[in-house]
Amino acid sequence: MTWSFTDSPAVFRAAAGGHLAAEAARNTAVLTLMDTAARLGWWAEGDGRVTGVLVVPPSGAPSLGATTDEAARALAPAGLLGDGRRPTVVRGETAAVEAYAEATGRPWAPTTRMRLFRLGDLTPQDPAPGGRARLATEADVPLAAVWTAEFAVAMGYEPAEDYTGFLTERISEERLWLWEAPDGRPVSMAAVSRTIEGQARVHLVHTPPAERRRGYAAGVTEAVSRAARDAGAAQVLLFTDLSNPTSNALYQRLGYRPVTDHLSVTFTG
Repeated sequence: MTWSFTDSPAVFRAAAGGHLAAEAARNTAVLTLMDTAARLGWWAEGDGRVTGVLVVPPSGAPSLGATTDEAARALAPAGLLGDGRRPTVVRGETAAVEAYAEATGRPWAPTTRMRLFRLGDLTPQDPAPGGRARLATEADVPLAAVWTAEFAVAMGYEPAEDYTGFLTERISEERLWLWEAPDGRPVSMAAVSRTIEGQARVHLVHTPPAERRRGYAAGVTEAVSRAARDAGAAQVLLFTDLSNPTSNALYQRLGYRPVTDHLSVTFTG
């Protein structure tokens, strides 16, 4: 039983592809980050079965996919970053992250508790919000960049200096949607990841504070969820912050159902 590591998505997929496909929903973060990852890892049992995976994005904050507690604990001496440094932030399914954190012997604290949801029967909001959904265009990049920075801050991240490339990629692939108010103003946005192993994940759901409580987030989330499903995603997923009962209730009204809980921890020493 051992962890193996690579910086090659092709090598990673060849080794862990069966596990990634069998647990596509639980591995959503790994699947959506692996093509740009700085490091990828998989845990193989004695019989060769892979029962744990991880991804280290360029930011250096590792995410554990579907991983057994035993595999998570084994990471404490094996290392996550591979260069002698120890991560300050680790994310993933709650049980695995807690097993890893406790095994390190380092002081740590939970920072964000998330819940992964999967879409069942899509249920439009009733009554429907005023306005309509539309795909974003390049002309929307300046406004969407401001909203993306606001979203990052709300999630506890340091906003990037420039989101042009990030947004242009999603716009060119028709993965970024806006909701327009009845007067034509964009008032909310949502994006969806590429579909990988049959799963796609809704993200970047944001409505400026002045436009909230009008149903716009529900409208744009419904639109992007429907678009992902129509494009062939067998599983449409999203994460919610467990400290936000409003968003948790909203997504469940739209037909999303819980899959598993996730935890982000920060090491404090």
